[in-house]
Formats: sequence, structure tokens, C-alpha cells
Amino acid sequence: MKIFVINPGSTSTKIALFEDDQKVWGTNVDHAAEELKKFKEIADQLPYRMETIMAEVNAAGVSLEGVDAFAARCGGLVGLKGGVYAANDKLMEHARVCFTVRHPNTLGPQIAKEMQKVYGGEVFCVNPPDVDELDDVERICGFHELFRQSKGHPLNHKENCIRYANSIGKKYEDLNLICCHIGGGVTVAAHRKGKYCSVNDAVNGDGPMAPTRAGWLPATDLVKLCFSGKYTEKELYDRIVKNGGLADHLGTSDAREIVARINAGDKYAKLVYDAFIHQLAKAVGGCAAVLKGQVDAIIFTGGISHEKYLVEKLSEYVGWIAPISVQAGEFEMEALAAGAIRALKGEEEVLQYTGVPVFENFDYLKN
Repeated sequence: MKIFVINPGSTSTKIALFEDDQKVWGTNVDHAAEELKKFKEIADQLPYRMETIMAEVNAAGVSLEGVDAFAARCGGLVGLKGGVYAANDKLMEHARVCFTVRHPNTLGPQIAKEMQKVYGGEVFCVNPPDVDELDDVERICGFHELFRQSKGHPLNHKENCIRYANSIGKKYEDLNLICCHIGGGVTVAAHRKGKYCSVNDAVNGDGPMAPTRAGWLPATDLVKLCFSGKYTEKELYDRIVKNGGLADHLGTSDAREIVARINAGDKYAKLVYDAFIHQLAKAVGGCAAVLKGQVDAIIFTGGISHEKYLVEKLSEYVGWIAPISVQAGEFEMEALAAGAIRALKGEEEVLQYTGVPVFENFDYLKN
């Protein structure tokens, strides 16, 4: 099967051609920041991105004739269950208007639809960032009008869980797994029998700190900072989601540089990095409790899982819970292709996006 994968980012778009599960060609297409600034809305970037993408495809001599499917990353959707989605009218509408979030990944299915007009094939979106399979008890927090949200890395999480299950001859839906995505953002999730049932909200300031995100913060002290007059709303928001965590403490988000500093005797770097690992371990322990101790394996994935210091230290904390599988790196492109292949083979039902969120509130339970 011939699958073309599209994964748009802020100033680039990753593209790749797969034949079955083998990537035969791929590249990261850069889009000039000065050009992108000319477009008021993200959807307005579509013609420019198409032009630059097709220029790369043609320059590489890659043929899209006979493509079976386009698999696209897509955000901006309402909360939905995990799976492979057809790019139906409602999904396209919500992607086009960035219904729930303004992010270039909303361009994924739009680019795919343009290509479909020329080359045919199906268009699928696989495990969008908006996957929400949280247990209801996970949603409750200490303010009645606020709810914890599922904002993580479901595409990479589920792909790694499926890969682990395949490696031991079992199905993802038959296992209880804890998956740690350790990259620029960090999410630690419990997967109960194929359901992404507990995960920290990596976008809104929840869970372990990350290389560029603050994670858990003392709430009342944060309120004081908000009203101190020292920061604007945007400055604090950016500090929470873009330049907090390791970067805030150490001036870098590069784990390799931090470990080099530790090896050179930097005691503060060691304290902060060890605290990062400590927080990851606490999150894993929390997921083990959610799974009531019935854990088949713990998976480390994401770019920082390449780093030996972290893997060894984190394993010391959590290795007693379950066997550890290190699957370092990110497999988003492979995950998109694999989802399309499962759909085409009939191994997984193709879902229809309704635009109705799986969760809004608990008003229906209140007397």
C-alpha cells in the first residue's frame, strides 16, 4: 500500500511516502517565516504550503500516482475518542476554522484534500491531539467550574503501545501500559486495555515539568505572581507553556547539554535534572495506582529517552512496578501511516467525526 503522510508544524511540514510500513522517502519542508507572517489566518497559508511541498516532492522525483491514502496530522477538533477518522465535512470545517486551537497542524487534512483532488486515494486523520479518553474521575479538580483536560501526545503514545504489544505477540487492547513521552513536552499516561484513560495536561500546566514547560506549580504562589505587576498575562502564559521547566532554571532545554554540565560538576544542574526525573517517576507511580497495580510494561519514548542518565535514574525509581521498554524517539510519521494501513485493511473501523465533544461538563449529574 502506498501512503503519503503530512504533518504540519509552525514553520515546516514533515512529509513522507510509505510503502506498507516502510518509509521510502521523507523530508522536512521549510516555510519561510517572513512569508508565513503575510497570512492573517492559518488556513490562508494553504496555497503557499502546497506550493512549497509539491516543489520538494517534484524535485525529489517522487510520484504520488496510485497513492492509496493520505494520512494527515490534524488538531483544532473537539475532544474525541482515539482512532482513525475519515476527513468528512465536519472535520474539514473545524480544521479550517481552528475550532478549538490555532495551530498549523489544522492544515494537515486541508493539504491532503488538495492532493486527493489530483491523485485520488482516501484521506485519514489518525489519533488527533484532541483524543480524550479520560476516566470521569480524572476530570474533577478543586474548582467546580474547571476540569482537567486531555492534552498530550496520543499519536506517539498509542503507536508506541501498539508497537510494544506487537513485540510480545499481544494486542494493545489486551494490555495495561504506562507510556512516558519525554521530549520538549512531557506526558505520562495510563493505557487501560487500549484506552488512554489518565494523562497529564501538557498544554495547560499539569504534570511533571518539561524542558520548556513548567508543569505543576504552587497555585497560590502563582496567583501572587499574576497580580504582582511584574509580568503581563502573555509573559506568564509563555513561561508556563513555552519557556518554563528546565529552560527556566538552566537557560537550556537540551538534555545533552545539561548532562554534560552535570558531568562537569554543575551541582545546580544536577539538582534540577534529578528533580525532573523525580517528577516523572511520581507521575508513573500515579498511573500505576490508576491501573490498580496491574501494569504489563512501562514504555519510555520521546527524544530524551535516548539519554542514558535519565533512563538509568528513572528506571531505578519505577523498574519495580513493571518491565521497562525503551523506545526512544518519536514515531508520529510511522503512526500516521500505520493507522491508514489498518483502516485500508479493515483491521480498524474508520470513525466519523461528529463535532460533538465526548465531554462538556457534569451538569447532567447535578440535582
